[in-house]
Amino acid sequence: MQPWHFVVVQDPALKKLIRDAAEIEERELYNNRASDEWLQALAPLGTDANKPFLERAPALIAVFLKKVTIDETGLKRKNYYPSESVGIATGVLITALHQAGLGTLTHTPSPMKFLAKILDRPTHERAFLLLVVGYPAEGALVPDIERFSLSEISTFM
Repeated sequence: MQPWHFVVVQDPALKKLIRDAAEIEERELYNNRASDEWLQALAPLGTDANKPFLERAPALIAVFLKKVTIDETGLKRKNYYPSESVGIATGVLITALHQAGLGTLTHTPSPMKFLAKILDRPTHERAFLLLVVGYPAEGALVPDIERFSLSEISTFM
C-alpha cells in the first residue's frame, strides 16, 4: 500500500524554517516536557535544543505516514500497518543512503506538526521523522554509545 511520502528539502529558506520550528519544540522538550529520566538518557548523546545541522546538511528528508490514501478522484482507502510499513521503508532508505556513502541522522522533534504546515502536506499525512542527510562534517564527533551484546537482543533456537 506504500503508506508513505518522502519530501526532500534542499532549499536553504525551507531548511531555516524547519530548524526554527524544530528548535521551538526542542526547547519546550528540554525545559518543560522531558522527565529527568529522559534527560539523563539523552545526556550521553551530548544533544541540546540547538539543531544547526538542520540548516547545514545538504538535504533533509521529511518522512510522512499516511493512515489513508486519497486518489485523484477523492476516493479514500485505508492503509493497514502504516507505522510498520513506513518504518521499514525508512530503514531501507537509510541503508541505501549509507551504501551511497552518505551519513544520516534521524531527528524526531515532538510534536512535528510544523513539518506538515511548512511543507504544505495534506491533513491525512502526519510527520513520521526527519532524516538529515549529507557527508559528516570535518571533525564531527559521534557519541561512543555502547551497544547491547548479541545475546541481549536475540535468541537462537
